[in-house]
Amino acid sequence: MTSPAAAPARPGRSAVDAISDNFVRRFAAASPIVATEQGIPGFDDKLDDLSPAGLAETNELIEATVAELMATEATGERDELSKAIILERLELQRDGYRTGWSHAALNMIESPLQRIRMVFDLMPTDTSEALESYAARMRAVPGALRGYQASLLLAAQRGQVAAVRQIDRCVQQCATYAGQNDEPGFFSGAVHALPADGQLATELATAASAADAAYADLGEFLRKELRPFAPARDAVGAQRYSLASREFLGATIDLRETYDWGWQEFLAIESELQKVAERIAPGAGLRGAATRLDADPTYRLQGLDGLQAWMQNLSDRAVDDLGRTQFDIPEPIRSLECRIAPPGAGVGAYYTPPNEDFSRPGRMWWSVEAGKNEFTTWRETTVVYHEGVPGHHLQLATAVFQRDQLNQYQRLLANTSGHAEGWALYAERLVREAGYLTDDGDLLGMLDSQLFRAARVVLDIGMHLELPIPTGAGFHEGKAWTPELGLEFLMTRTLGDPVHCRDEIDRYLGWPGQAASYKVGERIWLQGRDAARRRHGHSFDEKAFHTAALNLGGMGLDMLERELARL
Repeated sequence: MTSPAAAPARPGRSAVDAISDNFVRRFAAASPIVATEQGIPGFDDKLDDLSPAGLAETNELIEATVAELMATEATGERDELSKAIILERLELQRDGYRTGWSHAALNMIESPLQRIRMVFDLMPTDTSEALESYAARMRAVPGALRGYQASLLLAAQRGQVAAVRQIDRCVQQCATYAGQNDEPGFFSGAVHALPADGQLATELATAASAADAAYADLGEFLRKELRPFAPARDAVGAQRYSLASREFLGATIDLRETYDWGWQEFLAIESELQKVAERIAPGAGLRGAATRLDADPTYRLQGLDGLQAWMQNLSDRAVDDLGRTQFDIPEPIRSLECRIAPPGAGVGAYYTPPNEDFSRPGRMWWSVEAGKNEFTTWRETTVVYHEGVPGHHLQLATAVFQRDQLNQYQRLLANTSGHAEGWALYAERLVREAGYLTDDGDLLGMLDSQLFRAARVVLDIGMHLELPIPTGAGFHEGKAWTPELGLEFLMTRTLGDPVHCRDEIDRYLGWPGQAASYKVGERIWLQGRDAARRRHGHSFDEKAFHTAALNLGGMGLDMLERELARL
């Protein structure tokens, strides 16, 4: 494939580092979306070629890089680790292509449908050059979506297609993005607020209209051409689940053992949660405690502006306080922006990392239910810690910051969901251990967050493998999991609101393996810290342990487990 010229190895850089940096450079050209997501300049005016030919070309790059790495000798332990990390990730991408599932990528939360739209959230719009790139990328939306349709149709003809549930949710998202729900389309609405006039304003408006229409066309394609191929059954079975789980974990796990462990975690957290609820509202149960907190004006926020200001304030305080007492936080990492996400995505918070020079800071985004205008802080406090500091922002921005220690692949592309989400869930515990959740309302919210993540292990594996509900669960014991039972379980055994619970079930069923990665990853982080404490005894320094662990950058859980055992 055509690509930028290979960069010469820098002084002190190994052959593995040179292969890494050259792959990132070429991969950025093949995937401008990834380039913008990771802050790699030069590609903001383009989108990925998602057609079968485009996917084949990207796979050729991956196959060639795997072969090159296999033929290259690593020099030293750090180089061995880097080589192993890159090979594990690239071989998994290769396997996804070879099995055909790369062509079939479609779900309601994280697939090309959403990423094409969401990449515009990360683009600068403060100069005429930036606006020209914005317009050019919008002009590329119709072609990118047509290529995507071709790959989806090819996969469907081979029997690989998302379930009806996912297609129907994606049709709804296309309608929102296209402006078919009594609101402006995303692109038309976005350019209306941009600082452009004259010919540039005309170009932006024309490109926006075409991009909105392209999403309308995609919705029609999904409904009319893809849906007839779609299975009604949501469960993907053990074989496909295992492959998907490897993508998110960087490890192969015993699914039945993990399912049983998830139940143990759920029941233990539920017991503690009930005790806290009893202190808040004696005799009223979990829902009664939640109702009392929801009615308490101490915990209530009004409007999206109020939510944004509150999350920014709490995030800023966390960076300042924890950066003085618990963690070493370099100055560039201390900047974290909190924003309300554009409509159309699933409900919840997410994080996007800074670019390489930190001119674009890390950002915490909150996606809220349409029309919702009142929020409760007791439910959301731990989410700010999870997405910000000491969670995703501290971890992912630290990796970006490690220019002198990690090659480009390690800093930008090596992360796994198990590593990142596991750390963020582990970080929630660290905040509690540091004394920041002494209020019973905030503690109830944190424990419910932990309970929800344990429920994800049970439901994600249980629904996709259609496992039986065990004796002692106190819930339809002996029955095999179904989506309907999954929704009932979340609605009755956690404090999730109905909209969020429905979103969660759809998410698990369309993204097998991801939901379980939070608790599975946290398990490795906790075991690693406990083992280090035993090794070092009274000399164990938790701050130094966390600094060393975060400086390693992203990797799969098998490698993380080995590396934590060295600290």
